[in-house]
Amino acid sequence: MSNVMRWRYGDTNPVMLPVAGSTVIEIGDFVYQSSGAALPSSELADAGTEAANQEAFHDLFVGVAMQASPSGVANPIRIATSGVFEFDCLPVTAEVGDLIGVDEEGTGTELTTQVVAKVATANLAIGRCAKRSNPAATRLLVEIVSTVLRGGPQVMA
Repeated sequence: MSNVMRWRYGDTNPVMLPVAGSTVIEIGDFVYQSSGAALPSSELADAGTEAANQEAFHDLFVGVAMQASPSGVANPIRIATSGVFEFDCLPVTAEVGDLIGVDEEGTGTELTTQVVAKVATANLAIGRCAKRSNPAATRLLVEIVSTVLRGGPQVMA
């Protein structure tokens, strides 16, 4: 997917993370941290099922890339750890507060880098729906919350 500025509103509370020279990250990519470096969600090792992949990513989720890092460049990039972003999705109805996670590629072996899906539990989510989607829509406003820096989606009290 190409560089797409997905941020719409809200504080982004950015952090800077280094990127390995061989890693490609585009603006709008979901980013996790491994050994102190930023990686796109598609680089996460396959855990066997969509839910297992979503849960593994949730545990390492830093945020959404606000800067690109092309191949061969090893400069740190800015990553939003919060805020409301607009992501593509399969046609879905959603209510404000519904849990949203990273969708899986059609091959079933890796997560997408910029597509979301509704999920059933907080341990699979990277945020919550920020605007009702009914009738079904192919884009959702999602309030993301970094698991690494902000504790990720929380179960309602």
